[in-house]
Amino acid sequence: MKTADFDFHLPKDSIALRPSEKRDEARLLILHKDGTVEHRRFADIMEYLNEGDMLLLNNTKVFPARIIVKKPSGGNIDILLVKEAGEDGTWEVMYKGRFEGMITVGNDINAEIWTEKVKSLELGVRSYATKKFLRFLDIEPARVNDIIWKFGSMPLPPYIKRLPDNEDRQRYQTVYAEHQGSIAAPTAGLHFTEELLGKIRDKGVSVETLTLHVGIGTFKPVKAEFLSGHRMDREYFEIKSSLEGRISKVKEAGRRLLAVGTTTTRAIEATAAGRWSAVERQNGSIKGYTDIFIHPGYVFKAVNGLITNFHLPRSTPLMLTSALCGFEKLNKAYEEAISMGYRFFSYGDAMLIL
Repeated sequence: MKTADFDFHLPKDSIALRPSEKRDEARLLILHKDGTVEHRRFADIMEYLNEGDMLLLNNTKVFPARIIVKKPSGGNIDILLVKEAGEDGTWEVMYKGRFEGMITVGNDINAEIWTEKVKSLELGVRSYATKKFLRFLDIEPARVNDIIWKFGSMPLPPYIKRLPDNEDRQRYQTVYAEHQGSIAAPTAGLHFTEELLGKIRDKGVSVETLTLHVGIGTFKPVKAEFLSGHRMDREYFEIKSSLEGRISKVKEAGRRLLAVGTTTTRAIEATAAGRWSAVERQNGSIKGYTDIFIHPGYVFKAVNGLITNFHLPRSTPLMLTSALCGFEKLNKAYEEAISMGYRFFSYGDAMLIL
């Protein structure tokens, strides 16, 4: 398929700039296998979950990865911390421009930024990529996280045309966030409340977690003409080894595995399909990286249903969603959602695909 097949027109006023007043009051579009559509509220989702089903969540935690730093000249640079690159306070970062040199975080915390060519190995071909780095100076590595939380702000997506505020520290985070490491929220999970999850458990649904730290790979633009030409960046994940056995029992009993979000789906499908590279497998956990790219034509090994938001045109989450429910059905559901005023993207409304 062509990347252009996943393009669609979205009115600007369909983009949600703020979350719904209450998490579970967002709208919910239910898309069934036969293509029929229902319109509900997210709190109604428990009506579509059955005893014996499993609900799988990504418990990654977003950190305030956006930091405004000062150059010696007095100008500012807007920096996104991508991931730790060393134990000495070094981070891989992204920012516009070519500036390299000393910078200041806050009023008196010194750091430096620079670029360098880094070796990479993709599909067996050795290549070099130019990356940017930041190193905090004269700071104990153990204090770096405190500095990030003090001076950083939540890394809202660029289509949200406003500055992050204190509300975002709470609302751009799931209520079950536990393990820090993401630069974007697993947004399908933003709709859950502790009360709703409790009701789901009381119904006899197994609620389980894994961790996939969302990096730039999840929202990296697809520039290739054909989907076969796109390569996902690797993202780190952790899964309890015992979860594989529990998923097998759910499937053997004829029950469903419903993934909350495309990141959860990618992590569990990567392990089921063997599309991951191990860091280690010990102490009851699988730890590794995956670059699995799920798009139409992929045969799902574990996931039966998906809770997700409405995604950007030409994006890999949109392609994954299409792979699960069918290209034509998703197109029609999106057209209906737009015509009915659903709110799109990270802070928007939700879909349940069964």
